[in-house]
Amino acid sequence: MAFVGGSVAVSGLLTDADLATAQALRYAVACGLLLVLARLSGQRLLRPRGAEWLWLSGVAGTGLVLFNVALVRGAAHAEPAVLGVAVACVPVVLAVVGPALDGRRPRPVVLAAAVVVTCGAVLVQGLGRADATGLAWAVVVLGCEAAFTLLAVPVLGRHGPWGVSVHTTWLAAVAFAVLAAGTEGPTAVTELRTQDLLATGYLAVAVTAVAFVLWYSSVARLGAGRAGLLTGIAPVAAAGTGVVLGGPAPALPVWVGIAVVTAGLVLGLTRGSTASR
Repeated sequence: MAFVGGSVAVSGLLTDADLATAQALRYAVACGLLLVLARLSGQRLLRPRGAEWLWLSGVAGTGLVLFNVALVRGAAHAEPAVLGVAVACVPVVLAVVGPALDGRRPRPVVLAAAVVVTCGAVLVQGLGRADATGLAWAVVVLGCEAAFTLLAVPVLGRHGPWGVSVHTTWLAAVAFAVLAAGTEGPTAVTELRTQDLLATGYLAVAVTAVAFVLWYSSVARLGAGRAGLLTGIAPVAAAGTGVVLGGPAPALPVWVGIAVVTAGLVLGLTRGSTASR
């Protein structure tokens, strides 16, 4: 989540690049890196079978492809804070829906912690303006971000974090490559500038290959509900990255939001684990 939060400034460098082409390159590079690392670390990768194709395609189609499209389209109708607030609501969704996938009720402590983390993340992000179309895209962003985790739960048991990461990245690379060929042309990759390639490389390595394995490992160990609390770290990391890159120091509401996020994490990850044992 720290990688994801810090990627906000990097993603801004790709605003003038061809979206589908850059994303296709990003996920292709990430998949190749994951394959190499999986072989070096002795990870066994299994071929999907039956309904697993639907779950993995759902993760790639919503959490990777549609999510990135929604961010770009939504930015034309809503300020970044609006889309950030949509992502900030993910802990509550995961705290409710995650246990339901296992036939359980949400844990009151985890649900309360999710609400606290969301409120803190909103304070860090701030509020923005949006028209009706922008709000609709914000809802899509929220759904896609939640689907990235929830649709992976049924296949994590057999494929593990490495398998889910590998299969979703190559599926996303293929999908974006098809979109790029149809809308941007097959030669669009040659038009990417040096800064586009550097930004794409960072997104491929840190925010995709590394972050995906770390995230799905957390979901497998903690469950979707408790892992979802960690998404509150992303806006905090984004605020810190902005300062490191020369931006102004956070205002008082941002500091309050960071404190609230921290309180929510402590509540959910300590009380939640005690209740589990």
